[in-house]
Amino acid sequence: MNYIVLDLEWNQAAPGKESVKGLPFEIIEIGAVKLDSSLNKISEFCQVVRPQVYSQLHYKIKEITHLDMKELKDGKHFSSVFKNFLEWCGEDFALCTWGPMDVTELQRNMKYFGIPLFKTPVYYYDIQKIFGIVYEDRKIKRSLEWAVDYLKISKEDSFHRALSDAYYTAMVMKLIEPEQITKNFSIDCFQRPKNKSEQIYVVYETYSKFVSREFAGKLDVMKDRDVSSTICYKCGQKAKRKIRWFSDNSKTYYSLSVCDEHGWLKGKVRLKKTDDEKVYAVKTLKLTDDDGADTIRQKQNDIRKKRREKRARG
Repeated sequence: MNYIVLDLEWNQAAPGKESVKGLPFEIIEIGAVKLDSSLNKISEFCQVVRPQVYSQLHYKIKEITHLDMKELKDGKHFSSVFKNFLEWCGEDFALCTWGPMDVTELQRNMKYFGIPLFKTPVYYYDIQKIFGIVYEDRKIKRSLEWAVDYLKISKEDSFHRALSDAYYTAMVMKLIEPEQITKNFSIDCFQRPKNKSEQIYVVYETYSKFVSREFAGKLDVMKDRDVSSTICYKCGQKAKRKIRWFSDNSKTYYSLSVCDEHGWLKGKVRLKKTDDEKVYAVKTLKLTDDDGADTIRQKQNDIRKKRREKRARG
């Protein structure tokens, strides 16, 4: 299997104009580097895309990428460029990106222009996330240039063009242990599970992740047993709920449970809307210590306090 290290540049609606429904960002350049299973470079790909939807280049995009409309007008239609890209990728490959947006926006452009989508779900490697796991706190998301400087990688080209950013991402990737890459894969949710049998459950080294099917509304989601259950990912046993699911806003829920064998288990459910106003859940469960359990308790107490103060104000 080869690795396709992908980077995209995209345009958006000009200031003062509304985005086109279904396509907030239109891809204007695809750049990629192909690596073999040992992370050796095989070849590279770069093509400019002639815009069909946003014919005026947003001033910020022009400023960052240094692309201009003359160069874009010489490009090919997205469908043609994507076909060339897919042929270049070959049969057996895995996508790698810096951050999660490129995989989502690639599929959004595919859908808008009538190109058959990838098989669902799309598993890929988010090198930004993996860099954070290996070198820093998992919660920190660094820019590509920051990571390049941190790893003392030579800067041969400027940033914010598709091929150069794909190249730098590949260079960062080459300095990470292969095992760290393969075991920390990501799941893109642009194509959600449509039924119970398609729901996704994955166990990572330090947490589990569950992606639900779609529901009509958020109340339906949280009533679902697959979403609300708290199963210890270490032993597969049901953990006893100590704090039921509660929310600090309309999109995020938390819980605290305890596994007889492995201790505290904190839960987090993020509710996400689809383009057709349906809702699905992404649930993570992670073992924690007494301090982590206290953090969940304090979060619940703070929310209760705010609600009491709000009611008192009338």
